[in-house]
Amino acid sequence: MSMDASQEATAGVIAEKKTGLAAIARQIAGCTDCGLCRGRNRTVPGEGNPDARIMFIGEGPGFYEDQQGRPFVGAAGKFLDELLAGIGLDRKKVFIGNVVKCRPPNNRDPQPDEIEACGKYLDAQLATIAPKVIVTLGRFSMQRYFPGESVSRIHGTPRRKGEMIVVPMYHPAAALHQGSLRRVIEADFARLPGFLEKVLEGETPVVDRAEVPPHLKKGTAATTPAETAPATTDATPAAAESQQMRLL
Repeated sequence: MSMDASQEATAGVIAEKKTGLAAIARQIAGCTDCGLCRGRNRTVPGEGNPDARIMFIGEGPGFYEDQQGRPFVGAAGKFLDELLAGIGLDRKKVFIGNVVKCRPPNNRDPQPDEIEACGKYLDAQLATIAPKVIVTLGRFSMQRYFPGESVSRIHGTPRRKGEMIVVPMYHPAAALHQGSLRRVIEADFARLPGFLEKVLEGETPVVDRAEVPPHLKKGTAATTPAETAPATTDATPAAAESQQMRLL
């Protein structure tokens, strides 16, 4: 196949994926399969590169996301943008979504029936995009792949789940709860390009369960239970989002 023909074929695949994601977004916009539909302003299907090699999955929309219909646009989203820039990526190169596509009231945790109702949309997005690496942000997206695990125990550690490489990570909002986690999250993100490179080369960058990565060893900041971090009091919507969403 000539270069021009190869490029044309690639462009056709990307266009097909874009069309598929748009169709999924329309389905989400009209969804009434759980109670979250009654309180939403806008659905938040996700956004980014339809042919992304890395897909990030968070918990659910917050105040600003519900207003704009875009994922991660509040305080946590700004930190996510910084993290991506730090490894040479941006929203145009990755895909960002959530396990639920409508904002839970007062940013409470999504309920099991809500996660289940939205599961088909996330599955459809994953099937359409076919990313090489999935990064889960926070405990709800992590538990989709590793039920019963703790983010504080396995964060930053790539694991194989079926045909996928999944890297559990703290949600960016965790750094807003507990400042010491900022450098832990930054360190985990810094390792992503290496994981992706290995995957693209046909390797499986999965840490053996018997191996304890340095950032998980006793005494490091990563082992500090973020769940116990005190939240500060602030009446702004962005602060309320970081306080109320228990994403660790």
